[in-house]
Amino acid sequence: MVIDMANINLDAIDRRLLDALQRNGRLTATELAEHVGLTTSPCLRRLRILEREGVIRGYSALVDQEKVGLPVSVFVSVKLERQVEEALERFEDAVRRCPEVVECYLMTGQRDYLLRVVVKDLSAYERFLKDTLTRVEGVASIESSFALAQVKYANALPLNEAP
Repeated sequence: MVIDMANINLDAIDRRLLDALQRNGRLTATELAEHVGLTTSPCLRRLRILEREGVIRGYSALVDQEKVGLPVSVFVSVKLERQVEEALERFEDAVRRCPEVVECYLMTGQRDYLLRVVVKDLSAYERFLKDTLTRVEGVASIESSFALAQVKYANALPLNEAP
């Protein structure tokens, strides 16, 4: 691994290490080392560098949204009245405070933001829309699309496709 503060060059071992952790974040240090073909100490050293440099941002459990009573995913396209920095920051700050919004992207094209909102039912989404999203200053329009079924979900990045 070559560390340059602006750019981190990952070698094949780093990619195997990241791939293994993406698939199972609960691997022990010994299991991880075996998986990537290192002894434990150099493996842990690489892991700590990847964490320190922000390549690994954290560890979490994947929770099934249906099994915890949040089966509804809504994709929400938002257009702002003006695309000036202050309006963008105000909207982004408001969205960060909404636990229902699990993803938010600044977009190109006709809409400014795409959100994924997770709720328990249609009534909960209506409350979120009326009580929260429509009250954010500067929102010009909102379009909602309800997901009927999740065809694919991946939390692992395709590291073999990266340069």
